[in-house]
Amino acid sequence: MKHPIYIVLLLTAAGLIAGCAEQAVAVKDSVTGWFGDEEQKAEAKREAARLAPAELDKKFESKIVVKELWDGRYGKGAEDLYLKLLPAALDGQIFTADRDGRVMAIDATTGKVVWEERDKKRRISGGPGVGDGKVYVGTSEAQVVARDADTGKKRWVADVSSEVLAAPNAADGVVAVRTGDGKLYALDSETGKERWVFDRTIPTLTLRGTAPALIHSGMVLAGFDNGRLTALDLETGKELWETRLAEPSGRSELERLVDIDAEPVIFDDMAYIDSFQGRVAAVSLGDGSLEWTRDISSYNEVAVDDANVYITDERGYVWAISRADGSSVWQYKKLKNRQLTGPARYRDYVVFGDFEGYLHWLDAATGELVARQRIAKERIIAKPIDIGGALAAYSSSGKMAAFSVE
Repeated sequence: MKHPIYIVLLLTAAGLIAGCAEQAVAVKDSVTGWFGDEEQKAEAKREAARLAPAELDKKFESKIVVKELWDGRYGKGAEDLYLKLLPAALDGQIFTADRDGRVMAIDATTGKVVWEERDKKRRISGGPGVGDGKVYVGTSEAQVVARDADTGKKRWVADVSSEVLAAPNAADGVVAVRTGDGKLYALDSETGKERWVFDRTIPTLTLRGTAPALIHSGMVLAGFDNGRLTALDLETGKELWETRLAEPSGRSELERLVDIDAEPVIFDDMAYIDSFQGRVAAVSLGDGSLEWTRDISSYNEVAVDDANVYITDERGYVWAISRADGSSVWQYKKLKNRQLTGPARYRDYVVFGDFEGYLHWLDAATGELVARQRIAKERIIAKPIDIGGALAAYSSSGKMAAFSVE
């Protein structure tokens, strides 16, 4: 959760929007005699059609055989809360966390629970993250909790400045933690002791969520709510470079939202990342220069392979664009407004979930829909993850299933 002042501002903004809506209704009512009810109804119908989620083709038949390996319910998930409690994989195990303080380790081959620990005193809001032999979660009480990845035993608890909404990530002895008030903490992965803090002022109004920080080759990469991607030295926290993905524009705070809420993806000395109401970009890890950009708005993670970058945008369109220059390869538009997750690249396919618990499989080369299955009735928020020879998908209710392609 954002700092209290931001909650107030968010609620104020919501109140203003609601007030504007009420005024709009009043104005419409006052001019009913001028334009008539039929015109108003037609306009409302057009707006509803514009926002309505696309209906799925009930006659669709899969063109490939997708085999379910196992399924089960692991905790309560984050139903009715927009928390990206994404599962994480490490050394043959999948780790999950739910709002009620429960952290679980699941065998990636069988789906059996290896260990389960619950801390009823803490409300988990971010994670889990993995690295350096541990699993980490962040809480609404502004704490980071580390557990042994093999046993689940609690190793340490560290205090930070505000709610943690992104998964803490660890490597090379450091845990990188983003907090809702714009700070980035580097904690010692063995003790939880603070090494350094980087502070970035955040806009008045932001999307709920923060981008996880990524540790790579002695750097920490993090996207911020002001539309900038920043690289810091892992040891000292010194800023190495910063690049802007999006420039706030528009008259209202809503129009000026340019949050980066996705973790960058590293491929061949380049970072690939997107931003809301901004751009998808290929960024050089050396100096932060932009190799190319595309004006595509998204708040989800991208997927990358040798040839392409794959994106699910805010409208529900799926894109494949060339990794070399950002040019369009294909686009799939039949899932508009279905609140798609970020895509996963698995074997020959691009896979993502939607708000009704469906997984959709597209051919990575052509963008053709080749398979679909439903893992739950609740929405899927977390993008599917490759668990080594199989793909796992996790719903907001805690239901998870693993699949392979025959």
